[in-house]
Amino acid sequence: MTDYLQVVINMIGTPENRYADPAAWPRLEGELGLKLPADYKSIIDAYAPIKLNGHLYLSHPATHRWNLGQWIQDTIRAFSDVDWDELDLDPDEDPRELFGLEELTFGTPNGLWPLASTDRGETVFLAEPGGQGERLIIADGDGWWAEHRTPFAEWLHRYLIGDDMTGPNSSAFYPGPVKLEHLPMSPGERTQPYHGPDRGM
Repeated sequence: MTDYLQVVINMIGTPENRYADPAAWPRLEGELGLKLPADYKSIIDAYAPIKLNGHLYLSHPATHRWNLGQWIQDTIRAFSDVDWDELDLDPDEDPRELFGLEELTFGTPNGLWPLASTDRGETVFLAEPGGQGERLIIADGDGWWAEHRTPFAEWLHRYLIGDDMTGPNSSAFYPGPVKLEHLPMSPGERTQPYHGPDRGM
């Protein structure tokens, strides 16, 4: 069985663990009332806050800027403010129909929990935490949805190698090492992109 967490680390580079704080995750999970996936937490601790591959944003629970808990709550509010019944979605646009969801809720025990986002308007959600197997549902920002029954590390690996992981024809592949950019942690701070190790692509 492939260890996708290690595969991702090999691809992105040595973990920096700049903001890793053992108390941050229990505090955040207590506030949210759910357990986040272990591989997701490892990736966040290793690299976040960071922009990966020119598009994907990962926030961290122990920082003031780019704070994961605040971003999760803000994203839950934004999606919860949409009246999904009023939209009169076609079956191929309705995540309830597409993925067998009893209802479309955000930040509830059986709802969707945001994990990451992109500058292309895509949001990656953890669906039904504690269910059978990990399940990620992605909103592409234009009314289309995708589902992947994979752990987050496998989803991220496939995203970085150019699979369509946020919907049809959504590949964001760039050859060469993965591009990384630390997110600015103070007003006026400028950060320089850098790259992971050679990955033979």
